[in-house]
Amino acid sequence: MPTKLRLLAQLALGFAISIGALSPASAQSSLGQSGLVGTPEGITIVTDQAQWPKTFNEAPQLAELVKQGKLPAVKDRLPVDLMVIKPVREIGKYGGTWRRGFTGPGDDENGNRINASDRPMLVDHTGAKVNPSLAKAWKMSDDGKVFTLNLRRGLRWSDGAPMTADDFVFWFEEIYSNKEILPVGIPDMTPAGKPGKIVKVDDYTVNFVFEVPFYLFEDLMGGDTLIGGGQAVRQSNKRSHGAYAPAHYLKKFLPKFMPGGVDAANAAARAEGFDSWLARLHFKKDWTLNPELPVLGPFRTVQPINNAVWVMERNPYYWAVDTAGNQLPYLDRVQMTVVENLEVLNLRAMAGDYDLQERHVDLGKLPVLLENQARGKYKVHLDLALNGTDAIYHFNQSYDADAEIAKWLRNADFRRALSLAIDRKQLNETFWLGVAVPGSVAPGEALPYFPGPGWREKWSTFDQKQANEMLDKIGLSRKDAQGFRVRTDNGQRLRIQIQAVQAFLPWPKISEMVADQWAKVGIQADVRDTERNLAFTRTQNNEHQIMVWNNGGTELLYLFPRHAIPVDPTEAFMGPEHAKWFASGGTQGKKPEDPNILKMLELFSSAAGQKTEDRIKTAQEIWKILIDQQYAIGTVGQSPALMGVRLVSERLGNVPSRNCIAQHCRTPGGAHPETWFYKN
Repeated sequence: MPTKLRLLAQLALGFAISIGALSPASAQSSLGQSGLVGTPEGITIVTDQAQWPKTFNEAPQLAELVKQGKLPAVKDRLPVDLMVIKPVREIGKYGGTWRRGFTGPGDDENGNRINASDRPMLVDHTGAKVNPSLAKAWKMSDDGKVFTLNLRRGLRWSDGAPMTADDFVFWFEEIYSNKEILPVGIPDMTPAGKPGKIVKVDDYTVNFVFEVPFYLFEDLMGGDTLIGGGQAVRQSNKRSHGAYAPAHYLKKFLPKFMPGGVDAANAAARAEGFDSWLARLHFKKDWTLNPELPVLGPFRTVQPINNAVWVMERNPYYWAVDTAGNQLPYLDRVQMTVVENLEVLNLRAMAGDYDLQERHVDLGKLPVLLENQARGKYKVHLDLALNGTDAIYHFNQSYDADAEIAKWLRNADFRRALSLAIDRKQLNETFWLGVAVPGSVAPGEALPYFPGPGWREKWSTFDQKQANEMLDKIGLSRKDAQGFRVRTDNGQRLRIQIQAVQAFLPWPKISEMVADQWAKVGIQADVRDTERNLAFTRTQNNEHQIMVWNNGGTELLYLFPRHAIPVDPTEAFMGPEHAKWFASGGTQGKKPEDPNILKMLELFSSAAGQKTEDRIKTAQEIWKILIDQQYAIGTVGQSPALMGVRLVSERLGNVPSRNCIAQHCRTPGGAHPETWFYKN
């Protein structure tokens, strides 16, 4: 680290000695004393109806539409079962555009997260307690077989149409159960391989019914999962999950509801420039692309994501008010401007061009970000995470395009050797300013799911000598003239490929350093800097060898599917074909040959029917297998690097001093941006 940068970092963080000389524990302690890490705080939901406001107010723009006869009065747009929110600090005022940066159409999560309240339940600012959202209440039956959701009476979509239990039944029967739309089911709806169903009780009551105990389902509904994730994230970018969908709007794009069936549906699709009715449906149900789509979140798209500027405006039927009776959100709109690369995004953030930005902000630029606070009129906040790794190397266990490469990707000692060859201290100092915790993929020690002493270090310390010995022993002792190990089938240099996306962190640059470290034990790794949508397409097609990502979300057992074990085909970096096999009940994909993978899948399946105490033990067993086998190599984590470096405009009010940045907290949406406002 250059001397000037090191001194700036020391000054900014109040370190007594240089960052590079601190242990991870000392570095995090210094962070805590720096004033940059705030105290967790969040909104309060008022459930006592006696304290609810009796009259209501609305944004001036909406009041004008009411005056023109284009909207009903605000009292008629709100549900009977209100969501009444006491903001973090004060009652806000209407107006203003939230300026923000994004990286293009593949960055849909940038907006999805802002609409996080469109899910039935949403965790609070601690990430530990589940609050009501679309649902006012819920209950799991004593036998774990029936989960009941009680929706808010009088909910309306953004076009004014009623939102009822029929929208849940429609999603289940016409979207989820249609194999052309969703060829493979999801674990969230198939505990122990047995399909569940959604049953309407009345207009505002829905039952999720299962054949076997499924206590995990309550946690799934409260997390960032395929079933509980809401409309925005789970139905954008060709996804079709999220438990509900606007039946009144989407029916007209399904062949079943069209005179003439499939032929008519395809003809209508082609007339609009789509290849098929399915392609048209995926577009129509994507809130980021289709401004006509009714939504439930605080903001709706008015200028699609595939433009240089993605614009969202307030939902006139949003179902929450503050304690003074002001319909939320306070902000008029959100405006995201596309950037050429993350370097430009960070420069614009430093210049004060954004009002609140945490996504894609580089921790490595912290000293410069701090130096420019006054000039950019923003304040820097650091939010610490509990996920084990910010850069994790997933080895594709179902890769089959090259038999020789596949053999080594599936060899545990090959993976262990490459883990031992990584100098995590160098990575930490270069890309994390020394404040992260090096080690395996295990979640934070403070969490109940942490597997115990020694599992942070297992196969995750720097030992080039042992790495070389292990590679020699497994049959890779021959090297070419440049010192690189050669293939056992044709004697040519063994080359493995790392697929890296430029998002959140500079993963391509981090991977270049990892590749240099692997080269020192004779393994050539080629880093492929890949656009996000293309990367996900390649992973879903089983084309990648190694994928670098984070394991945010694995702090909790119910989020294991996303980033740790192969159960969700959309993001199963460790083995997409194995995930298809698991999710389809063995009818698609490829069954794992590795008994350890089968054991993890068995444990995961059993966890669904377990209560909390037993589920914790199951999670610990899964972590032990993952770490021992090194299917995914951890580097460093538990840092602010992943959406935890937050720049907040001095003008913006009601923004908490510290955010929960776990995956299920939906940063920044879990902090309820609908309550933020401009003070001047």
